[in-house]
Amino acid sequence: MAEWDSDTENQRVMSKVARLYHSRGVRQTDIANRLGISQARVSRLLQAASDSGIVRTVVVSPIGLFAELEESLEEKFGLVQVHVVEALDDHDEGELTRDLGIAAAAILQPIQLESQTIGFTSWSRSWRHMTAALQPVRTSGDLFVVEMLGNVGPPRLEHEATRATQRLADLVGATPLFLRAPGVVASTAVRDAIIDHDVHTQEAIAAFDRIDIALVGIGDCEIVHPLVSGENFFREEQFALAKSLGAVGEVNLRFIDADGKPVVSDLDELVIGITLTQLRVAKRRIGVAGGLSKFVAIRAALRAEWINILITDVLTAQRLLADDEKHE
Repeated sequence: MAEWDSDTENQRVMSKVARLYHSRGVRQTDIANRLGISQARVSRLLQAASDSGIVRTVVVSPIGLFAELEESLEEKFGLVQVHVVEALDDHDEGELTRDLGIAAAAILQPIQLESQTIGFTSWSRSWRHMTAALQPVRTSGDLFVVEMLGNVGPPRLEHEATRATQRLADLVGATPLFLRAPGVVASTAVRDAIIDHDVHTQEAIAAFDRIDIALVGIGDCEIVHPLVSGENFFREEQFALAKSLGAVGEVNLRFIDADGKPVVSDLDELVIGITLTQLRVAKRRIGVAGGLSKFVAIRAALRAEWINILITDVLTAQRLLADDEKHE
């Protein structure tokens, strides 16, 4: 048992050193100081990571490193898969978002795609990091990548979302279906006018009913930079209304309560994007999210099975498991 523990710890440190060096560009001397080890050991660990195949185009943590934790979460929430990733800094949610996105690229890389439609949440920071780290994927047949929500936030974010969708489509050899309409509008009349007069928006919305793999966005009921209140997005008072009705989070801007049940209100009619009913049709619904601020929303999404594949960090996974046990 002691020998297995030692080997596991060595793999953990090897993975962390490789990610700092290759993914973050941190110098070996700085890695040594950060982890409290010698520079010579850092060099040896980097060579070992290369020899063992941990270092590829992106750095991949060893599969099964948290197998027991993953299996426990799969059983507790009835999930198809759980992938637990060790973050470099669990308390820096910006770094955590990047780490999870890079990990998601490595996890999704082997998926076989054949004549499928992929629903993509292009405004999600984690999913954009995933597309930046992903390498070309072998596919066959006619594939489509469809944006599951319209524009949210300022023009810069719209540009980043468009590039991410195009890159993902290029990497999997798919036709992109852009939803270049506001994600949130002022009224149902505005929503209907946009849809009625934009053939590309109509084409994207029509594809929602045939999504096979959904790359889902999960958020709390807060406005997080670079999103701006009212800028193709809900206003602060609208989030306050949703919370007063019991919302603890949202899945692609569809509000859910603590048990994951939809929070029904007129706000739903202002969103140009996939509905929860349409999302449920997708066979694989993948969520990549972690951190304390999103914990309640992640738990709610799991309870109602709005996602059935979860990619998260160690601390969030441990909280999910411990919290669920306390309520049994």
